[in-house]
Amino acid sequence: MGDLLRYRDDAAHEEPAVTLDAFLGASNATAVRIEPGEDARALLPHLDRIALVEVAFPAYRDGRGYSTARVLREAGYTGELRAEGDVLVDQVPLMRRCGFDSFAPRAEIDSATLKASLERYEFVYQGAADGAVPVWKLRHG
Repeated sequence: MGDLLRYRDDAAHEEPAVTLDAFLGASNATAVRIEPGEDARALLPHLDRIALVEVAFPAYRDGRGYSTARVLREAGYTGELRAEGDVLVDQVPLMRRCGFDSFAPRAEIDSATLKASLERYEFVYQGAADGAVPVWKLRHG
């Protein structure tokens, strides 16, 4: 589970993510931060040079970041997609389905609880960015 979670100390050696405006302003950055309400589609022409997209979750109830992740993954983004901020353990499985592959939660998440959360459901009911085959499709071939 350690490879999923990144806390402030873990990320100290990384290139800091710049704002979307700074990135689009002819920056040579390879890490960008998307805030709620910003349009991730502005990054689509630059996906080949972005190593990290950090999506801000200022409050657990703000779900706009899920759409950001889905837009980027469906457009072919293969780099690291990190959910940062008010990320709760019960949101992580759903965030993974949308395409997030790392998490920088504001509050520490117990690794055993995270593992249990990720293993709780064997099947999914709809397609998503993670490519898991929905259970109905497994049943009906």
